[in-house]
Amino acid sequence: MRKPLIFLAALLVVHLALLAIHPSGAAQPPTGDAVDVGVVFDVGGRGDKSFNDGAFLGSERAEKELGARVHFVEPGEGSDREAGLRLLAAENMDLVIGVGFIFTDDLTSLAKEYPNVHFAGVDYALSTDASGNVIPPPPNLAALKFREEEGSFLVGALAALISKSKKIGFVGGMDIPLIHKFEAGYRAGVKYVCPDCTVVAQYAGVTPEAFKNPGRGKELALAQYQSGVEVIFHASGSTGLGVFEAARQTGKLAIGVDADQYAEAPGHILTSMVKGVDASVYDAIKRVKEGTFKGGVYQFGLAENGVGYVYDQHNRALIPDDVRARVEAIRNDIIAGKITVPSTR
Repeated sequence: MRKPLIFLAALLVVHLALLAIHPSGAAQPPTGDAVDVGVVFDVGGRGDKSFNDGAFLGSERAEKELGARVHFVEPGEGSDREAGLRLLAAENMDLVIGVGFIFTDDLTSLAKEYPNVHFAGVDYALSTDASGNVIPPPPNLAALKFREEEGSFLVGALAALISKSKKIGFVGGMDIPLIHKFEAGYRAGVKYVCPDCTVVAQYAGVTPEAFKNPGRGKELALAQYQSGVEVIFHASGSTGLGVFEAARQTGKLAIGVDADQYAEAPGHILTSMVKGVDASVYDAIKRVKEGTFKGGVYQFGLAENGVGYVYDQHNRALIPDDVRARVEAIRNDIIAGKITVPSTR
């Protein structure tokens, strides 16, 4: 039997109708050293075919392979996110994971309040002091960060090598530094192989809602395709589903993000820039189980196989052999330090 969640009375009154806590049913029978893990999803929740689903897959793997007992929280808006994290921390979970940069402040505060609970933040946003020095996370908090710009550089180069119009598109979700990393790497990759190519970049909004607005994604993508753009890379959560619909409607190409999104528009997904969110979540749970968990910053880039791009039997026909060889050479040069990829626009 899984460890029951006992809700604090005050939080129960305010949040019970808004928070759905879903213990997954895939866990093996718990052992004496089984770890209890709480995962709070980002905006858009399960089913985004992207970021949150990656965190779920990593948790599911930990259940099957490590016997972990994982409890999932899909929050509503605003303070519900903090309440979800607090509920799990108050239950003395062995590990509490916030999926997305938006949890940064709440995780930092709760890690200090609950020093005996391990915390992890996917895409945790580091801050700096007045002198510009990076402020490390609390010692019981692991910041799981990705060098998205490196994977984005590769798909930018791929898009430019495929394009005939020399006009490449980008659709971001929320207009924030994290998504700027995707755009910066993508632009740099395009320009590396095609200096005279044009990159058209647009964002769906300035609030977290920009990550779950497929209608807006389709609107932006249609306008770009109609202006001559042939390939659009999206970094916009479920908003990107609208980009895929526009690609189908116009017969153009799109590039997925975070996970392999080919199945969302077969024949129209050139590739996907994948992030190992699943691997990072699994790794954090594994470290807790093995007693080796330490707070700090964990970086996942090309060298660590933390980011990359999809090339398989589904999209192989869309990528000529010479283009594939060029992109792989660029990948090797980035890992070797021969190419420096920018992380800001």
